[in-house]
Amino acid sequence: MTPWVMTQRWNDLLFLHYAVDAAALRPLIPDFLALDTFEERAWVSITPFVLDHLRPPGVPSLPYVSHFAELNVRTYVSYGGKPGVYFFSLDASHLSAVWGARVFYRLPYWKAGIKVKGRDTETISYASKREHGPKPGEFRATYRPTAAPFYAVPGTLPHFLTERYCLYAFNRKRLYRAEIHHLPWALQPASCEIEVNTMASVAGIQLPGEPAMTHFSRELTVLVWAPERLV
Repeated sequence: MTPWVMTQRWNDLLFLHYAVDAAALRPLIPDFLALDTFEERAWVSITPFVLDHLRPPGVPSLPYVSHFAELNVRTYVSYGGKPGVYFFSLDASHLSAVWGARVFYRLPYWKAGIKVKGRDTETISYASKREHGPKPGEFRATYRPTAAPFYAVPGTLPHFLTERYCLYAFNRKRLYRAEIHHLPWALQPASCEIEVNTMASVAGIQLPGEPAMTHFSRELTVLVWAPERLV
């Protein structure tokens, strides 16, 4: 019922989905949020990608300000029956984006040095090292799609993990929600060789040795609304 405040495009995105013990993850989630599970397992996802075309409505995107790499660590939650995502961390290569998201969206962004090679090709090399905030927050991997795109079917695990249309943030004992809109994800099965991944462990999360599911998406355009305070 309100206008969106920002659009952006996510490119060459990798989903590394890990099944984790819900009881171990629950203490890391704000009490206001319900931890969503699929077949009695909670999930944590690592998502490296490149963001561009960031702009408010009616304003053209600027090359330097609107283009940077980002790496997220997230899980899956609900509030009042509305499913969304909750971020343990968001690392970005652009300092202005870090501080803007911290101030306006109360999200745990950190500045990182990120290098991405192979944009728009079949093989992406991604290296991120956190420069500020909890350390070591480091990720190095090479990934690629391995099959044709598909759309997740409701009731399946890929749908549970990707088709969520809001994010939750918790800051100074206050809970916020920001609505997100986009077309359904065009997902591709993917392979990934991980050299280093300490992104979850620095947040106090112990991941299994290998992800249970890995997907790639070439691009997705997203509309974002201003956050609203819930509690």
